[in-house]
Amino acid sequence: MRNDLLTRLAERTAAREHDQLTRRLRTIDRVEGPWVWVGNKRLLSFCSNDYLGLSQHPDVVAQLRRANSAGSGSAHLICGHRAEHAALEQVLAEWTGRERALLFSSGYMANLGTLQALLRDGDLCVQDKLNHACLLDGASLSGATLARYVHADVASASRQLATAGDVPALLATDGVFSMDGDIAPLSELATLCEAQNATLMVDDAHGLGVLGKDGAGSVEAAGLGQQQVPVLMATLGKALGCYGAFVAGSASLIDGLLQTARPYIYTTATPPALAAATLTAVQVARRESWRRERLGSLIARFRAGAAQLGLSLLPSMTAIQPLLLGEAATALEAARVLEAEGFMVTAIRPPTVPRGKARLRITLSAAHADEHVDRLLEALARFASRPPHPSPLPRQSQGRGG
Repeated sequence: MRNDLLTRLAERTAAREHDQLTRRLRTIDRVEGPWVWVGNKRLLSFCSNDYLGLSQHPDVVAQLRRANSAGSGSAHLICGHRAEHAALEQVLAEWTGRERALLFSSGYMANLGTLQALLRDGDLCVQDKLNHACLLDGASLSGATLARYVHADVASASRQLATAGDVPALLATDGVFSMDGDIAPLSELATLCEAQNATLMVDDAHGLGVLGKDGAGSVEAAGLGQQQVPVLMATLGKALGCYGAFVAGSASLIDGLLQTARPYIYTTATPPALAAATLTAVQVARRESWRRERLGSLIARFRAGAAQLGLSLLPSMTAIQPLLLGEAATALEAARVLEAEGFMVTAIRPPTVPRGKARLRITLSAAHADEHVDRLLEALARFASRPPHPSPLPRQSQGRGG
C-alpha cells in the first residue's frame, strides 16, 4: 500500500511538472537591504514581505544577538513561557487595542488553533473565496460547515450568513489579501456580522505594521475595535521582519485559546530572544512612522509608472502589487527574463492562484530606493515590448483594471 501511495504522489508531481507548476527551492546566500545573493548572482528583490525593512534593522538584530539561549526548551504551558514572551504579548495587545494577546509559532498555526477552538461540528464558517489557505484549512479541520462568498462581496457574504439560522456563525476574512493586495471591506463586514449575530475574525498578516495611523493594521485603518472585530490574528514575520504570530482579543478569548487551541498547547514556544527582537521591531515600527510613509510613496511611484507603460496591475494600494499575466508559462518566462536583468520577482501560479490568473507578485519595501522602482519598471517595459512569443505582459487595453 505504501508503494502505491508513493507512486501516486510521484505521478501527481510529474503532472505538475508537465503543466509548469512545479515549485523549486532557492537558497539565498546573503541579504543586504533589498539585495539578495543566489550563489554569485546579486539580485534586487521585489518579492519579500519585509515591507518596512525591519528584518535587518540594527536595533532588532542587536536584540537577537544578546540571547543567552538558543531555544525556549518547552511549550508555553510547561516551562517555555518567558518574560520576553509575556512582554511582547502585552505590547501587541496594547498596540492593537485588545485586552490580551497570545503568541503562536506561525500564522498558519494561529488560524488552525483559533478556528478549531471556536468552532464545532454543525457551526457555520463563512469565508472570502480568496482567503489564505490556513483559514480554509482551519475551518475544514474544525468540523464546521464552510461556506465561501464572492471575493470582497458583502452581499454575497450576507447570503451565506443568512443560511445559518440559529447555528453559531463566524465570518473570517483576510485584512489584506496576500495574492491580490486589496483590502477587505471591513467596516461593511463588521456591520453585517453585528446585524446577523456572527463573530468577525480578521487575519491581518499583511496589514499589521503598514496600515493605520499607528501601524496597527487594516482593522485600525477601518476605525474598528475589539467589539466589532472580536478575533484578530496577525503575523510577526512580514512588516515586523521577525517570525511568529499572535491572536488578540478579549481576556475570555485568550483564556479559551490557551486552554483548547492544540497548535498552541502542543508546540514548543518560540525562542525568547526572538520575542525580544520582535518587541524591538514593534517599537521601531511605531516610532519610525516615516517607514510607512516611504512605503506609500514607493507604491504610488510604481503604480504611476506602470500606468504610463500601460501595464495592467490589479487594483491594490498596498505593498503587494500583482501583475496579472494569465498562463503559468508566461509568468515563469517573465520571472526568468527579470532575473537575467538582475531582479528577483516570484511567479505565482496555480494552485496558489486560480488557473488563468498566474502573475508576478511584486512587493515593495521601505528599503527600496526610487531608482530601484524605476529600474524594475524599465525592465518590465522591455519585456512588454518583446515579440508575442512567449506572450508579452498584458496591457490595460485588454480589459484588466489598473
